[in-house]
Amino acid sequence: MVHRKPLYNRFLLAASQRDSFEVVLVSPRNPLNIGAVARAMANFGFSQLTVVAPYESHWREAQSAVGAEDLLQNAKKTESLAEAVSDCTLVVGTGTLDRRKPEQPIVRLPDLAPHIQRALDADRRVALVFGPEKRGLTREDLSYCHLLVQIPTDERQPSMNLGQAVAVCLYEIAARMDPVVSIEAQSELATSADVRGAAARSSDLDRLAGVLDEVMLAIEYSPANMRAANRHHLRLLLRRLAITGPDARRILGFFRQLLRRLDRRGTGSE
Repeated sequence: MVHRKPLYNRFLLAASQRDSFEVVLVSPRNPLNIGAVARAMANFGFSQLTVVAPYESHWREAQSAVGAEDLLQNAKKTESLAEAVSDCTLVVGTGTLDRRKPEQPIVRLPDLAPHIQRALDADRRVALVFGPEKRGLTREDLSYCHLLVQIPTDERQPSMNLGQAVAVCLYEIAARMDPVVSIEAQSELATSADVRGAAARSSDLDRLAGVLDEVMLAIEYSPANMRAANRHHLRLLLRRLAITGPDARRILGFFRQLLRRLDRRGTGSE
């Protein structure tokens, strides 16, 4: 007798796709919620979890991670969101729009899968980011995101439990993506990547933003009290431009050279 994979399991992503997909929790407060997230990830075959600055130190022992204890034990811990998404080329933030005006493109949850599909099929890393239970992602957190996705909920109760929100998002991604990429599609993606170059990682964009910030300071682009706001807008701008890794390095080299020239003029060495 031939035992076939259950029909519903055929919707799950291929192992290579799931390994390039990261769930990131920013400052979660309740260890039980972190455990529920781990369980939801295990339900859909995902295993890459990063926890940023957790509120409680004993979160790895959460008893709600039924069947996903190893996932919780192997989860990464970072002190900042920038560090958590440093090697990702697509960072998707989650949240509601009732308390803030979005500064990045908004994607409906049912329409998110194609964006993730393109990134994963091109061997890029993707992060899906969730904020703390009480306030969600801050404006600063979202400046590291390329897209913002919103779960459609009733206005009487717009917020969801963290574990439930992760489960809903992962189900939509698993159900709407194609786990098998055709040979023709792989060839097309490879050709496109060869021509344009791989997408810039989040850490590449942050380095570029740092040098641009120094140049703006050197030329007195704006008052000193605007520096934090300028940094914020630079992060958003660079992610909207969707530049490649090679282009980011070229631009970085240009502005570093410009900064050196400005420094020499400032010291009177030229």
